[in-house]
Amino acid sequence: MNYEQMNNNKLQLVGTVVKEPIYTHEVFGEGFYETVVAVPRLSEQKDFIPITISDRLLVRHEVQVGNKINLVGQFRSYNKIEGEKSKLLLTAFVRDLLPMDETVTPNSIEITGYICKPPIYRTTPFKREICDVLIEVNMGSEISKGGVAPQQLDKLLAYVEGKDSIRLRGLMTVMPNLEDRDALKDLYKSFNKLYEMFKTNVSDRHQIDTLSCGMTNDYEMAIEYGGSTMVRLGRVLFGERNYNLGDK
Repeated sequence: MNYEQMNNNKLQLVGTVVKEPIYTHEVFGEGFYETVVAVPRLSEQKDFIPITISDRLLVRHEVQVGNKINLVGQFRSYNKIEGEKSKLLLTAFVRDLLPMDETVTPNSIEITGYICKPPIYRTTPFKREICDVLIEVNMGSEISKGGVAPQQLDKLLAYVEGKDSIRLRGLMTVMPNLEDRDALKDLYKSFNKLYEMFKTNVSDRHQIDTLSCGMTNDYEMAIEYGGSTMVRLGRVLFGERNYNLGDK
């Protein structure tokens, strides 16, 4: 594996070991084990991430059920033969374990790759285009939400500019559910400022006219302080969700 491959698809995760490491294979005398780490979301749900770790790390660190670890490494995929079938597995390959810092939540992943499936042109029954692209920005730096970090937006834009098959229409975000309305207002102002800067940085082939943010709890603030041109309303129109419909 060359230097570029070793530095692609980087990740850092903090989670709790929920399965004893199991020996799987050996490469050039170095043994490797598989286990699972539970990574909490801000929603209090957990993602269970399979990890692959070297025996050289296991002898230096306590990777046992119930222990919390701070790992850095790579996001990898490989085919595992089970009987006569091949199963694609996704795993976090651990390169090192760092000291724990309870004051930060460093969970992050940076994937380098190619768009390997061409965009599909679709229309609504009224023949309106629905293939326009918005870039999602994670304004609250929340683990449970997708989107590019605000400081990484220019880097992503530079990548998209080299892809003639992608046309941008604007930005979108889902704000964190904050009780502090002043803090939320400041986030919307920051998002609007980011959008205005974004519009000046894109090339003329894009049609930037959409700023999507705001839901039932905060759509008025999104319009006033964020300049939202597209809000996403559910409960205010249709009422609370009934999660027990499947039981009837």
